[in-house]
Parts: sequence; C-alpha cells; structure tokens
Amino acid sequence: MKFKQLLKRFILPLLSVFVFCYSTYAQTVTLKGKVTDEKGEPIVGASVKIKNTSAGSVTNGSGMFSLNYTGQGTLMVTAIGFATQEIKLTGQAQVNVALAEDNKQLNEVVVTALGIKRDKRILTYSSQEVKAESIAQSKEPNLVNALAGKVSGVQVTSSSGTPGSSARIVIRGATSFYGENGPLMVIDGVPVDNAETGNLNSGPGTNRLADIDPSIIASMNVLKGAAATALYGSKGANGVVIITTKNGALNQKPLITFSSDFSFENPLLPQIQNKYSQGTNGIYYDGVNQKTSTSWGARMDTLKINGQPAKVYNQSDLFFKTGHTYNNTVNIGGGGNNSTYLVSYSNFNQQGTVPTTKFLRNTFFAKYSAQVLKNLTTTFQLNYSNSQNDRLPEGYALESPVWTIFTAPVSYNLQPYLNADGTQRLYRFSRNNPYWVLDNIKNHSGVNRFLPTFTADYKPLSWLTITERFGADVYAEMDRYHESTQSVSNPNGRLVDQNLTYRQYNNDLLISANKQFGNFNVDVVLGNNLISTYGESTYANGVGLTVPGLYNMASASTVNYSEGSSLQRKVGFYLQSNIEYKRFLLLSLTGRYDGNSVLSIDHSFYPYGSAAGSFIFSEFFSPEFSKVMNLGKVRVSYGTVGNDGSIGAYSLLTPYNKATVRNLSFPYNQQAGFLINDVLGNPNLKNERINEFEAGFEAGFFNNRISLEASFYNKKTNGGIIPTVALPPSTGYSATSVNSAVMRNKGIEVLLNVNPIKSRDFNWDFTLNFTRNRNKVLSIYKDLSLINIGFTNVVIGQPYGVIYGTRYARNAAGKLLIDDSGLPYADDNQGIVGNINPNWLGGINNNFRYKQFNFSFFFDIKRGGDIQNNVDGYGYFYGTPKVTENRGLRVVDGVNATTGQPNTVAVNGQAYYQRANGVLESVIQDGSYVKLRNVSLGYTLKPSWLSKSPFKSATFSVTGRNLWIHAPHFTGGDPEVSSFGSSNGSQGIYSFSTPTSKSVDFSLKVTL
Repeated sequence: MKFKQLLKRFILPLLSVFVFCYSTYAQTVTLKGKVTDEKGEPIVGASVKIKNTSAGSVTNGSGMFSLNYTGQGTLMVTAIGFATQEIKLTGQAQVNVALAEDNKQLNEVVVTALGIKRDKRILTYSSQEVKAESIAQSKEPNLVNALAGKVSGVQVTSSSGTPGSSARIVIRGATSFYGENGPLMVIDGVPVDNAETGNLNSGPGTNRLADIDPSIIASMNVLKGAAATALYGSKGANGVVIITTKNGALNQKPLITFSSDFSFENPLLPQIQNKYSQGTNGIYYDGVNQKTSTSWGARMDTLKINGQPAKVYNQSDLFFKTGHTYNNTVNIGGGGNNSTYLVSYSNFNQQGTVPTTKFLRNTFFAKYSAQVLKNLTTTFQLNYSNSQNDRLPEGYALESPVWTIFTAPVSYNLQPYLNADGTQRLYRFSRNNPYWVLDNIKNHSGVNRFLPTFTADYKPLSWLTITERFGADVYAEMDRYHESTQSVSNPNGRLVDQNLTYRQYNNDLLISANKQFGNFNVDVVLGNNLISTYGESTYANGVGLTVPGLYNMASASTVNYSEGSSLQRKVGFYLQSNIEYKRFLLLSLTGRYDGNSVLSIDHSFYPYGSAAGSFIFSEFFSPEFSKVMNLGKVRVSYGTVGNDGSIGAYSLLTPYNKATVRNLSFPYNQQAGFLINDVLGNPNLKNERINEFEAGFEAGFFNNRISLEASFYNKKTNGGIIPTVALPPSTGYSATSVNSAVMRNKGIEVLLNVNPIKSRDFNWDFTLNFTRNRNKVLSIYKDLSLINIGFTNVVIGQPYGVIYGTRYARNAAGKLLIDDSGLPYADDNQGIVGNINPNWLGGINNNFRYKQFNFSFFFDIKRGGDIQNNVDGYGYFYGTPKVTENRGLRVVDGVNATTGQPNTVAVNGQAYYQRANGVLESVIQDGSYVKLRNVSLGYTLKPSWLSKSPFKSATFSVTGRNLWIHAPHFTGGDPEVSSFGSSNGSQGIYSFSTPTSKSVDFSLKVTL
C-alpha cells in the first residue's frame, strides 16, 4: 500500500481522533465556588449541577462546591427555602452564588408517617421536628432524653442516674391504664422496639432506643395526634416518633468526620442532715456494740469518741465519685453521580457516679443508595450495636447501696466493710454495707442488635412511585445477676440468668401518585403492611451457692427455671389521599384496616382512619401584606386509632401454670403438677380505641422570622383494657379482662420561633414551647371507682395518676386533728394526697451565633406535678433528711381530737417525724422546677486558617447539662425522676435511685 493511501486510510483518521480528544480534554474546566444566602451566610447541602447533564455537586459545611464541566453550559443552584438560580457559564473556573429566599418555599420538608416526605405547609395536623444539630447539642446518650423539653405536647422523665437507664416519653398524656403509654418508634420507615429490659432486681432497666447512636440521626419528627398517626392503625394511639438517619451526598469526594467528647458528671444529691449522730432520743450509738438504723443521737459538735471530737463522715461524698463519659465517632460519607454512601462507627463509654456501674456501646452504621436504573433507586442500610451495662439494685431493695448511703449515720465509718473474721461490718441489721455491695453484687446486661433495612423506589411514570421496604429489628440479650454469700437479704447467695430473643420483621409495599388536574393537586398513597414479632425468654433463679464466689448456675443448690415464647402477626391495608386546591385548600383522608393474630377471629380486624382539612388564607394576601405575614393557616382534623399494647400473645386464653398447693410447689417429688390460671381469659377482647379532635392555627411573619403554631386537642380512650376485674369465687376464677375503661385528655400546645437578629456576623434564634394537658378518668368498670396499677392509682373523676393513700385526720375546717400526746395521726380512710400530672410544661431555647462563635442555653420548665419523696419519707424514721435537724420541742398547729381545743402539747422532733413517717401525705412534694438543662459554647475555626492543613473544618465546644435547678418545694436531688422505670405503674416516685447528674462536656469535631 502506498504511503498516501496509508495516510488517507489510517493515520489521518487517527490524528483527527487525537485532536478531538485533546480538544475535549482542553475544554474540561474545574468549576469551584461558594453558595451563600443574601446575608453572606454559607448554605449547606445546596444542589449545584450543570443543567441537562449528570455533572453536579452538593455544597459542604462551608457552602463550597467543586465540579467539572466542558466549558459551556448553565449552572443551576437549588436549596430548600431559596429561589432557584441559573447562571450561564462560558469557561469560568470560579463563581459565587447568592440565593434569595423564596416565600413559597420557606416551609420545611418533614418526614411523616411511613417515611413519606411532605411540605410542612400543607400538613393538616400537628408535628414538630428536632434536627440533628439540636440532638447533637444536647449531648444525651439516649435519644429519648434528647427530646426533653423541646417538643410541645411531649413529657420526658428520666428514671435514674445509672448509666444506660431508661427514660419515659408520653405524648399528649396517658391514653391507656396499663403498659407504658410510650409512642411507636420508627427508624427510616421501620418500627423498632423500645421496651425496657436489662434489670433483674429493683429499679429501672434500659429502654432499647439507647442502642441507637445519636450521631447518625438527621432528624426526629414527633407525630402527636390521631390524624397524624392514623396510617399506623392499631399502633398509633400513643403517638409516633419518626427517626430519620443521615445520608451521603451525590458527587462528593469521601468526607471524613471525626468527633470526640469527654465529660465529667457529678451527682445531684438530696438534702441530708450532718449534725446528729447514730442513736435514739439524743443518745449516741457506736454501731458496733449498740446497733440501730436511726440517727436520732447526740449532736456531732458536742460528741466525743475516745476523748476526741467525733469525725463527721459525709457518706454521699465518700461513696459517689465523679463519673466520666467518653464518646468517639468517625464517619465517612460521599457519593458519585448516581450513588451515595455513609459509614459510621461510634464508641461510647460511660462510667457512673456509683462505682462499678457503667454503660458501654459500640455501634456500626452503613447506608448505601444507588440509582440502579433511570427510574429505580435502591437503599440498603445496616445498624449494628453491641451494648454492655453494669448496674446495681436501686429503690426499696435490701441490696440497694443508695438506700444505705442516704440513710447512714454521719458518725459511722462504713469502711472497711469487712470485720477481722471476714463477715460484713454492719452498723444496723437487715441491710448490706454499701461498699460490700460494690464487690459482691452485680447486674450485667449484654445486647447485640441488628437493624437492617432495604428500600426500593421504582418510578414507572413521572407521577407514580412504587416503594418496597423491608426492615427487621433483631436483638439477643443476656442478663446475669449474682449476689455473694453473706448477703443480708440472701445469706446463702443468689444467681439469676436470663436470656431474651426478639425478632421483628416489617414489610411495606406503597404505591404513591402525585398528579396535577387543573387547579387540583392530588397526592395518593396506597399500601400494605405485614409485621411479625417473635419473643423468647428463659429465666433461671438459683439460691444457695455451694461454692462461694463461683457464679455459675451449677453452683446453686436450688434452681427454678422457666421459659416462654410468643409469636404475633399483623396485616394492614392503608390508603391516604391529599387533595389540594389552588394552594389554599387541602383535604386529607386516611384509612387503615388492621388484622391482629392475638385477637379472636370475630374481632381480629378493625378499621381506623382520619379526616382533616386546612385553609391557607395567606394565599389571598396582597404582595405588600405578604411581606409582613407570609403564612396563615387554620386546620381541623378528626381521627381514630388503636392501641393493642395491652393485649399480649395468647392473653385471650386461660393457660395452665405450675401448681402451688398450700406449701407444696411443683415439680414435687419428681412429679410435675399444673393448675389452670385463676385469671379467666376473655376471648372477646378488642383493641383499645382512641378518638381525637384537633384544631390548629399556624402563622409566619416577615419571611418566617417569626412563626407561631398553636393546637387544641380533645381525645378520648374507649374500650380501655382492665386485665384484673374481680369475679365471684363461685365462677372458679378470681379475675378476668374486660374492655371497659374510658379516659379523656384535652389540652393546648403552643410553639413560637423567633429570629430577632439576622445578619452576616450575628444571628439570634429564640424558641418557646408550651404544653397544657388535662386528663380525667371517666369510667373503669361498672360501679368500680378505684383500681391500683403498681404504685399508680386510677380513680373515677380524677386525673390518671393521682397519689392515693394515708392522709392526716382533719376536722371539717381542714385543721389537723391532734391526739393527746400532741401528735397528728392518720385518718381511718385513705384518700387522694397528690397528683403526678403537671399543670403545664414549657421550654425556652436561645441560640446565638457571632462570627465563628456559637452560644446556646435551654431552660426546661415544669409547673406542678407532685412527687412522692420516699427518701424523705423513710428518712423521717431514720432522722436523716435535712429538715430533721430541727429537733427541738414544737407545738403542732391543730386541734385536740378529744377536746376540740387548739393543741398545746409540745413534742420533740424525733416523735414528730417518726409519726410523719407513717402518713403518706407528709412526703408529697410539689415537683415544679426551672432547669437550665443545657448550655453550650462552641468555636469553629475559619476555613482560611486550615487551608494548609488536611482539615476542612474544626469545631471546639463546651456543653453543660443540668447546671442549675430551681425546685423550691422539692428536697430531693432532681425532681425530674421516676425511680422504678418507664411503666405506668411506677410514676411520680423518688425513692433511693442513683442520682442524676450535672455534667460538663468537652467536644472536638473535625472533617477531612
């Protein structure tokens, strides 16, 4: 072949291709820039892309972005709450974009039921979102506590200061007599378990939401009323907390974030006297030759022991230590053109203020989303946690070290805890030395938990989406308790082994459509839900350790063993339609039809639903007036939802139990024995039903610089379950379960957000929330007027949770009746002595930003709500509360029961307080408080300072929690406490639980 022909056929075409490729390469431009608002503040998470191409990016924490383009095109920048801006590109390598606020887009997008995202402007019900920044700022290890005081209509109560302890959350008051009344917890559209587990002796356990690492949470949205939760049917009665996890970002190089926290915790202690020694009637007891539990002895400043002034032992200061918490988290996030990823690992280590108590948690989270096809997107995520919790008995238990510390005499040295012969050193009888407890009693809980979720979104049409979501919640828990020999309560020792297995599988198939028809915008969701829940438990209790110190069940001389399992399945079909007319009128209809396997065939399926409407009257405002009031909306809704939490698997049946006949327990003499349960199962039980009316008003002023939301609700529980209604003995049973309870809650919620100052260098955000709920028990069962649920009393015509018990005898004028000895005494008839429900709740939050500094402080307020202070109540007998320091003679104000004349008989302090010890009314205290729950100061380094380092950003912060509490009528350490956990039957009691703490946290966060 000739050279010219070769050149024409091969070389010239190859050269042309080379020139074309070089030209294309030469035209590729790297575009960098920054996206800000009109004040110059960076906008994080803004979408930046070249129009009609796949080239795009997302702004980072400083508002910066970077992308490659061919040198020609249109740059499109979008962000929620801002008007979209397009910029013509002609080869620029640098561009800065300032976005203007868009009044029509100011309302945020929130995640609602079933993980559906909606514009808050068109919601027909009340919901409130807590964002990641607020969750992180709280520095709470438990997500439930992160909501405390921040959401109107929500009350959060801590149970104890022991690491890992549970917290109770109630939305719009108690709706059920039994159970926990806690809301349904949903993570990324999948319901998860939040049961309280892990404690094998007295005191609270851990609510399982503590397994979740707060650093992976993007937001928590609280759905309060029936209209908001109707899509959850028989699980929506107590409200729903929608938890959404974080995502990676499209077109972003791997971004590594590392954060490290270290905090100090000091206990909030009750007021204890330190002026009087162990003894009685002013006589000193040494606790060795003369033992007594009381501290009614000699004054410490006059007492001499062996000729030397007596030493004062501050038992609390000696026993409690400074707690420490370490929390280290690292995550890597990013993505390409069609996929995002986020991987996170966290190590949390909390050492409690009570020695040997701790909570350790290691979590791993991974999330990957990909656009597999043009119209198919999939997301897979896995959340794994391993937690280890060591705790000690609390409350009334004889093994509780806190009881002994709070009631120990200041004249006695509790250490060493052993005598020379190896026995316990005890200053009193019937309770262990608290230091002996630290080394010889242990309650350990270990949990492995998996939360996998798979979601697929398929869009066959631009207006139609089909979503398949499968999720699971699987955990295995191993609990171990041991008590050494020589324990006062169990001299021969005791062992407990418990194993729990929990498996829940959830599947949702959703078809959602959004279509515009002229002036109407129609949004429809149709779906099916399947959920299967399996639980299994084994429990072994062994007493009499044949080998002291060998904590193995084989070492126990007597072992009682039990096991149980349950399987429950539910199926639901649901439909929701939202019809919007010209952006000002919205009608929302929801229906769900649930079937539950635990109910009888005739009552297994129930319908639930809601109807709601909104009128957005601000759409009719003139442009001039819209600059002042940009949003005005009224909404009305009515919904009905269910509650099946009080009906367990097989509870409609009457089972056989292991028999106990007089003093014989079976198995006996190698013979098994069973008797039918004396509680008759009711095969006709139904779900409880809650009907709720809600009306609300929402307004925004000056481009939402001021926003107001107010709601009124009235909800009624019908067919509430009473599981132990007495039956005549002639039936052969003692009790049965019925659907008969009726209870009402009604209240007001207000949320105010104000942005008084907004400038380039300084910003101030102010938030106020207010809650007022009134509860009333309308019916129990037939003519039954009072029932007891644990420590909680239910009385017809009274709020749920009144305190009922012994009260002082009084005359018709309300004056105390005094006996001839000069002391008041208890009335023969018990009555209502308190009410645990607060009059109202409030929260005030302020956030300031000045250049690189951030400062915030948050006040949590509770007005009313009585507390049964058992630390003082039992302390009255012992002579340990601070108030008992006044031991002189006093004449009790009252009238002599015999003569009717004013009392003139003087009594000393010991007689007065030991009489008060037997009257419940004497220990009821007003639990009102103002709490400085959180104070935080942070500083973010300027990006320019880090330009020559590998770091993109760095933030330092110091946070204080519970630094100041004003509780003028409460003598305990912290009025926000419920010593026996989150169940309904243990509220409003302060009783020798591990004190909660005030803490200071130091934090560092950097990105690479």
